[in-house]
Amino acid sequence: MKSTWGERIFYRINYVFLFLLALSCLAPMLHVLSLSLSDQTSVMSGIVGIWPKGFTLSTYEEIIKGTNILTGLKNSIIITAIGTSLNMLFTITAAYPLSRSIFLFRRGWSLVIIFTMLFGGGMIPMFILIKSLGLINTYWALWLPGVISAYNLLVLKSFFESIPEELVEAARIDGCQEWRLLVSLFLPLSMPALAALSLFYGVAHWNNFNGVLFYITDATKQNLSVMVQQMIANQQLLNELTMFGNEEVSHMTSEGLKAAAIFIMLIPMLVVYVFLQKYFVKGVMIGSVKG
Repeated sequence: MKSTWGERIFYRINYVFLFLLALSCLAPMLHVLSLSLSDQTSVMSGIVGIWPKGFTLSTYEEIIKGTNILTGLKNSIIITAIGTSLNMLFTITAAYPLSRSIFLFRRGWSLVIIFTMLFGGGMIPMFILIKSLGLINTYWALWLPGVISAYNLLVLKSFFESIPEELVEAARIDGCQEWRLLVSLFLPLSMPALAALSLFYGVAHWNNFNGVLFYITDATKQNLSVMVQQMIANQQLLNELTMFGNEEVSHMTSEGLKAAAIFIMLIPMLVVYVFLQKYFVKGVMIGSVKG
């Protein structure tokens, strides 16, 4: 069907608006990257925009050699990988029975889950609970309290319900039991939803700041979010680097070092998103169509 003159005008205006909106989101990230790749003279003079001036990788080299940022990176990867695996395991095993009509009292359990989205104990009761369980300074304090997100559980439950019942009946005729149905039928058909929810969980673990700050007291176990915040707030990064007596490092600007630390924290999630973005919208939208 041919577009009308008014529709073409609307589409062009919409494209321009969306381009400017995307640019407003991308420009700050490009500026941070440019600061981290520019020499100290250009950074100090304030001429760095979205393109590097005096390209150099010395900032990244010195921040890796002179700080414990690689330890924070390793901790973030451990927290995110194991945490996301636990999240998906428990979310899948909870969503599947709730999506089956033969599961007794599934409506009541669904209401209980929705109740947890509206009301919570709060920060202080949660801290007392974690401390009484002996989980302080362990990663279990980060994994167990949020092992299932009620929102993600309902999304996956809705996705499972959208799978045609005819496929389920055909699998039952072939002799499939519940576990075989879940592994061989539901999970392969739910890859878009699983990828999208894995991204939700992964980003939450990677950016976890309050949980690490409250429950992890050992500095060697802290993740990148806390380490980078402390570096930015306390100038710790610049002080550690200048202790080496390297003349080149001592003349580096704190802005360039902070930018390098921030971008090191951003890179893993950007890489993961590139591979999962094609599932992102599809997974969430399909899972939310059926109520």
